[in-house]
Amino acid sequence: MFIKTTLTAAAALFALSGAAFAHATLEQTEAAIGATTKVTLRVPHGCSGEATNAVRIEIPEGFYAVKPMPKAGWEVSTESGAYETPYNNHGREMTEGVRAVTWSGGDLPDDFYDEFTIRGAVGPQLAAGEALYFPAVQTCANVTADWTDTSGSRDVPNPAPSLMLVSTDGGHGHGHAHGHGDAAMQADTTVTLGDLEIAAPFARATLPNQPVAGGFMTVTNTGETDDTLISASSAAAGRMEVHEMAMDGDVMRMRELEDGLPIPAGETVTLEPGGYHVMFMDLSAPLSEGDSAEVTLTFEKAGEVTVTMPIVTRDAGGAAHDHGGH
Repeated sequence: MFIKTTLTAAAALFALSGAAFAHATLEQTEAAIGATTKVTLRVPHGCSGEATNAVRIEIPEGFYAVKPMPKAGWEVSTESGAYETPYNNHGREMTEGVRAVTWSGGDLPDDFYDEFTIRGAVGPQLAAGEALYFPAVQTCANVTADWTDTSGSRDVPNPAPSLMLVSTDGGHGHGHAHGHGDAAMQADTTVTLGDLEIAAPFARATLPNQPVAGGFMTVTNTGETDDTLISASSAAAGRMEVHEMAMDGDVMRMRELEDGLPIPAGETVTLEPGGYHVMFMDLSAPLSEGDSAEVTLTFEKAGEVTVTMPIVTRDAGGAAHDHGGH
């Protein structure tokens, strides 16, 4: 696949550079699903003191009808490719479009700052609470700085700039109900482990070649002793981690909870899109709507339990969630 091949090469270039850089980020922090939006990459400096001569932005699957903004003194070029999902663009079906934009031939000194802008639409098949990554590469005279890691981790040296997706009405999926908007999740799927009740587990379907996915549920501690969700595992993934999404300055980041997720006595903790979740990583195959994944959860005191997570449509669970139990 075009995007995957390019990112692999970019990662290799970063490894060869051997330098540490401050992060390139996006001016925008979120985008509405189904809406047209501007995406502006902020380049804070050059590469190890060298001037930046070219900037390249990869276009993620789900962002279509892209047009770059010209810049004085820079030559802009685009690379096109097929979309995995066709889009209806004002009555015209789009099956391919811009997949990367490059500004080249410029000279941005290390002591200077600049911005590089594209405009496009967020596909309706995407889901609120997910991050949309725009991997970018800076090219200087002798070294290259890449920002292409899409794991969401704050600990990597080259995080890809990202936007948080929100519902079309501007909501963040943070309402006041527990409704998950899907019949599979409304079923009685409560599993009991000692004083813990694990209810309504589910995971979202993934796009082709998507390496990660989120798993969600509610955990109620009916006992008088605090517990902690310390790990998860599944045959569907090479590994799993317990994560949270939170603002880091003006950027939404995903991070692993290395000490686990506390489940206080007498409280309910909700794992939901845009918040706490278990992360499927290194997926062995796409998660397809209608299938299910067996996930083993390990708690510090209660021990292990295996739950079945139905795989639901990608836009499920983004409309209404309760954070009061956190």
